[in-house]
Amino acid sequence: MHEFAKYVKYYQGNLPIIISVPHGGMLKIEEIPERMSGIRGIDKNTIEIAVELIEQIKKKYLLQKNDPKLPSFVFSLVSRSNIDLNREKSAAYVRTSMLAKEIYQFYHSKLEEFIYHNLEIFNKSLLIDIHGFESNKRPPGFRDVELILGTNNLKTLFPESKPKKEHGNNVRGKIVKRFNKIGIQIAPGHHLRREYVLTGGYITKKYGATNIKNSQSIQIEFSDKIRIYDKELRNRVLFNLTEIIFNELEKDFL
Repeated sequence: MHEFAKYVKYYQGNLPIIISVPHGGMLKIEEIPERMSGIRGIDKNTIEIAVELIEQIKKKYLLQKNDPKLPSFVFSLVSRSNIDLNREKSAAYVRTSMLAKEIYQFYHSKLEEFIYHNLEIFNKSLLIDIHGFESNKRPPGFRDVELILGTNNLKTLFPESKPKKEHGNNVRGKIVKRFNKIGIQIAPGHHLRREYVLTGGYITKKYGATNIKNSQSIQIEFSDKIRIYDKELRNRVLFNLTEIIFNELEKDFL
């Protein structure tokens, strides 16, 4: 499958975590017709965000455990205008393109391969699907946030519904709690104000707990301020995410 290396960057790590970036690629492929419907823009710098997060996780393990650990990852290098990896195949690309179909299948086959590897070795797997949003495109009337978490109302974390009092006792709840504490606005995170909340897309739902036992998934949307404009904020966000991820990996997810 080495022929797909110029379209999809991937690596199998030695931690039960996978970082997916479906919309960060900038490669436009002439052989693949452009999609004419749906969102076609690039989530700018999401691959860079993922690489920095992976590097911080690596450094954390070296510092705390003196152990070279790395997450697995799958990044699309292809422009979203050609293929949207976060949609069902019927809406992901122009169906006449065999190359688009093969790239799409390859990306998802790698996610599945890494998930089932994690389940076999660690009996658990956490998929983090990284995206971006533009603050000025948020509908009016919603509070400003820098991160949006999507778990399909926790269904991608747990196969069965949890009592409300337990909603904070999971990776999403811990991210929300920490970011509220340090003053970085996050959704969901403020039950008394209108929030622009996303449930998570196709990848998060397909590979979450309701479809694959012991496989958890969460979509994290980063604002353009984090991704592009404010390096100090970006460093704070990734430092705190790393701390939470490290603590989660060192115990059971459930």
